[in-house]
Amino acid sequence: MEQSTMYIGLDVHKESIDVALAPEGQGEVRSYGKIAGDLEAVDKVMRRLGAERGKLNIVYEAGPCGYALYRHLTRKGIKCSVVAPSMIPKRTGDRIKTDRRDAVNLARLHRAGELKAVFVPGPDDEAMRDVSRSREDAVVACRRTRQQLGALLLRQNIRYTGAKAWTQAHQRWLGRLSMPVAVQQVVFQEYLNAVEEAHERVERITEQLKEATTTWRMAPVVEALQALRGVSVVAAASILSELGDLSRFEDPRNLMAFVGLVPSQYSSGPRQRLGAITKTGNSHARRMLVEAAWAYRFPARVSRGLRDRQDTVDQKVREIAWKAQLRLCTKYRRLAAKGKIKQVITTAIARELLGFMWAIAKEVKPLAG
Repeated sequence: MEQSTMYIGLDVHKESIDVALAPEGQGEVRSYGKIAGDLEAVDKVMRRLGAERGKLNIVYEAGPCGYALYRHLTRKGIKCSVVAPSMIPKRTGDRIKTDRRDAVNLARLHRAGELKAVFVPGPDDEAMRDVSRSREDAVVACRRTRQQLGALLLRQNIRYTGAKAWTQAHQRWLGRLSMPVAVQQVVFQEYLNAVEEAHERVERITEQLKEATTTWRMAPVVEALQALRGVSVVAAASILSELGDLSRFEDPRNLMAFVGLVPSQYSSGPRQRLGAITKTGNSHARRMLVEAAWAYRFPARVSRGLRDRQDTVDQKVREIAWKAQLRLCTKYRRLAAKGKIKQVITTAIARELLGFMWAIAKEVKPLAG
């Protein structure tokens, strides 16, 4: 006799996990209770439920606890899925949120097939993601220390009259400054040291990211994506570490929607209204794509640096990259002529740029392993 499946929803936190059960078919969905947040407590419950209920099918939300629970369960042969919190259906009139209700809701929706699992990176992919996000944090910290130093100078009405801040000329100007009070000079020097340390941290992590990319299974795809204008090794590695293999998407439109770069829509009867982008999915990848899209505000051309990056890729990839330049640079000028603001134009460029990345990923396969 074939065993029935028990659908299990887990609301996972650092110290505790709420468990809910939904038997296959139309049985009642109920709360099983709360257990400790460690893997030993999970194993104990799974052994008990497996002996009593048969096959187990588990789901939990992606969150700060990462994918350790997913990997632990799958190694034991238990089917497990991880879902994005933003993609879980919610009733608009439901204003009560508790861990118990969340677990019950997960079990019910999982049994009904209403949940879509997210991509779970492997250990090496997650390591690359951690390096990429660490660099992003370092860049934010460097920007913050620069702003703090600038605020100190502004309070003293000390203004830089050069063309652009944080160039070599600007840093030489900072080195010649002196504050009116001795203790302020100490504060100024501390801020200046903090800026230098933050910049060095960004450089160190960037080098680690580039070095790690050479031995990563996605190295061929990273190299191929750099044939696109505005896509450096940092951008390519960051996007792939966040999204995984782009060729797993059947259609580029699905990929664009997954990253949240498609317009939101509100249509009722004859009225149709498109709004801002949905911003669902991975914000890190979306931000990196928008940064890369700024390069297409200039006329289409293959610079020396871009030509050097394209020398190591296939002719088919170079053709896709040039087609992307012709289309996206033209689109930027066309939208600018219509009076669209730069941020809206760049977002539209980023959406189509992701489509060209998908086309390149279809041509280049990752390394085995």
